[in-house]
Amino acid sequence: MAYKVGIRMQPLMLPTIIDDYVGPQDPVRVYDAFVDALDFQALGISLEPQAGADEYYPKDMMKLVIYSYSYGTRSSRKIERNCHHNLSFQWLMGGLKPDYRSISRFRSTYKEQIKKVLKQCVHMCMGLGLIEGNVLFTDGSKFRANASINNTWTKEKCAKYLTKINEQIDRLIEDCEHLDQDEDHSSLVQLKEKIDDKEKLVQKIQKSLQQLQDSQKESINSTDPESVKAKGRQGTHAVYNVQSTLDNKHGLIVTAEAVSHSNDSNQLSGQLQAATDVLGHKPQHSCADAGYTGVEDTQKIDPGINIIVPSQKQAQEEKGQSPIKPFDKKHFVYNKDNDEYICPEGKSLKFKGFTSEDQSKRQYAARACECQVCPHFGDPDDGHCTQSVYGRRITRLRDEEFKEQLEANYRKPENQAIYKLRKEKVEHPFGHMKHNLGAGQFMLRGKAKVDAEVSILSTCFNIARMMTIIGISELITRLNSG
Repeated sequence: MAYKVGIRMQPLMLPTIIDDYVGPQDPVRVYDAFVDALDFQALGISLEPQAGADEYYPKDMMKLVIYSYSYGTRSSRKIERNCHHNLSFQWLMGGLKPDYRSISRFRSTYKEQIKKVLKQCVHMCMGLGLIEGNVLFTDGSKFRANASINNTWTKEKCAKYLTKINEQIDRLIEDCEHLDQDEDHSSLVQLKEKIDDKEKLVQKIQKSLQQLQDSQKESINSTDPESVKAKGRQGTHAVYNVQSTLDNKHGLIVTAEAVSHSNDSNQLSGQLQAATDVLGHKPQHSCADAGYTGVEDTQKIDPGINIIVPSQKQAQEEKGQSPIKPFDKKHFVYNKDNDEYICPEGKSLKFKGFTSEDQSKRQYAARACECQVCPHFGDPDDGHCTQSVYGRRITRLRDEEFKEQLEANYRKPENQAIYKLRKEKVEHPFGHMKHNLGAGQFMLRGKAKVDAEVSILSTCFNIARMMTIIGISELITRLNSG
């Protein structure tokens, strides 16, 4: 048996024209056609030559950035390397090889314009009949920021470090005075440099402390102040919470945004409004998980949209985490006319006032003497109602009626069927970005730049889905004809 051995000195000839470097079915041709179909004037990018030093054609640079992200390459240095060694990149750029500074500068300069690419991608998908916009699913996922959790500061941490560093500075100053008396100038210079470094660190911490006071945040990251501290499966990190809204028909992304919040609470109305603006019409149904439960936020949504969101308690019940007890609040009937609750034994719980910590919560209580003689008086863990000497108490939200309507709407069979579809759709884009594209952590810092990355990643996901649904040849034809 012989071995196959390559011969490096064997003469070979590449195709005579760069266009033959890739075949007609190569995916790079889709990305080329997609960017050619973009309206750069609407993006806010001028294609007319400007006065000054020569620069690369913006359309070519946009192709390079989007295709690189789809290839799982986000570092500007690695993109430059691919332009030298990868035939598909050479084909895309027509043989041009921009350096990493030019690539990084383009991505940074046009971050606001790049954020608009996803919107045009959605409009293309609508024109191709791939997005309907009738049923939308919203979900969030945490992506690590380009910042260390060790650079996260709280007021307590700032105070502790300032005290410690000031003590170190005082000791260094004392050492300087001794060295000055001994005329040891070389060591004196080194100590003064250390003092300068400590003073710069003090200024950095004081700046973080001022930002904490101005923003009213509990913590802030000095490397990327717009990132947030959050706990995930892999520990606690500085993160951005990426919100994504998908269309039901093919699971394509309609909108995506990185928000500076550690959870999904109070995000649904804003994400749904953004999706409505992109689509040009409001959807019939909007579906999200229990993390988006928030009565005040949900009330902001157009009442003509069917909201399918379970409450936290409904989600826990479905998982078997919170079994319904015999004397749970749901077994008490609210009488709106008399503003009272009626317990399973027919006793009345009257309105007693608002809770001390929250004026939006109304408190109802039964008479203590009636509860103490009730056969169900005892430990709730043993199946009884209450063992409080003050009688059974129930708290009602100011918007409890709206909350009950949402819970009842979620339980409808037709809405349960839609919610089941949500579970099949929302994780696909995040899985593609994090695992296929290796984008579990952002390359850039600051919300504006991170949003540009989110737009590119979402666009790459949509293009990959478009190729799967339509086919490469047909998609190229449709994009070129559009």
